[in-house]
Amino acid sequence: MPENHTRTLDLSSPVVMGILNITPDSFYDGGWYGSIDEQLKQTEKMIRDGAGIIDIGAVSTRPGAKEICEVTEVERLYSSLKAVRHNFPDIPISVDTYRSNVARIAVEMGADIINDIYGGLFEEEMLLTISRLDVPYIMMHMKGNPMNMQESPVYGDVVGEISYFFDAQARKLNELGFNKIILDPGFGFGKNVSHNFEVLARLDEFSSLGYPVMAGLSRKSMINRPLGILPPEALNGTTVLNTIALLKGASVLRVHDVKEAVEAVKLVKMVNEAENP
Repeated sequence: MPENHTRTLDLSSPVVMGILNITPDSFYDGGWYGSIDEQLKQTEKMIRDGAGIIDIGAVSTRPGAKEICEVTEVERLYSSLKAVRHNFPDIPISVDTYRSNVARIAVEMGADIINDIYGGLFEEEMLLTISRLDVPYIMMHMKGNPMNMQESPVYGDVVGEISYFFDAQARKLNELGFNKIILDPGFGFGKNVSHNFEVLARLDEFSSLGYPVMAGLSRKSMINRPLGILPPEALNGTTVLNTIALLKGASVLRVHDVKEAVEAVKLVKMVNEAENP
């Protein structure tokens, strides 16, 4: 295993994951960080603001996003991951990919975590690859795919169905001798606004599965639609929902705005300490 895996991920208290989108078409910041210099400046800012993880995404997964080929994903990822790893050797890096070969390449290049929006369903090889790579794996739930996931999603019990998915996929990994799993219920991925708020209200139920939970709420439509705003106006709403997620037991907040999320973590920690002196 490469030397970079001496870095460990400590989730004994909540951690903020800063998003570094290197795509031209992400829903909020697509195209902002097209050059390596811009990517390094943004990474430096997020680390300075308190990010405990940097999550690099080379594929847009916004609603309606078209799938790109593996070659394009690797081409986008290669220089960026190499530069971030070289310039920030101590920060844990997550790579947002659902392809097993890209996961393998990313870890060989210095990534510490794989963040998979398909939760192992896009390719049969993904779970076996993850078990062999032996790095933490963020398993997200999504109904459908980015192209069709928001076309009238229907659930009987949204939390029950997500929990069933997590349990089934986690068991497959356990059978391979792997348990470094983080659960992401996938806010906005195949869920309408009502589904998203039910998942948030019951977020603590996922903890019964025995794994840390990540919340990715940043500037999403579940904030924008009820408030009648656009993503650039959604920082306050993001902070409100991040705070609720922390109170419901979230171990990781995946965000565009690191400073505000870190402040939320600090203040919620104070509340918890006052409640349990």
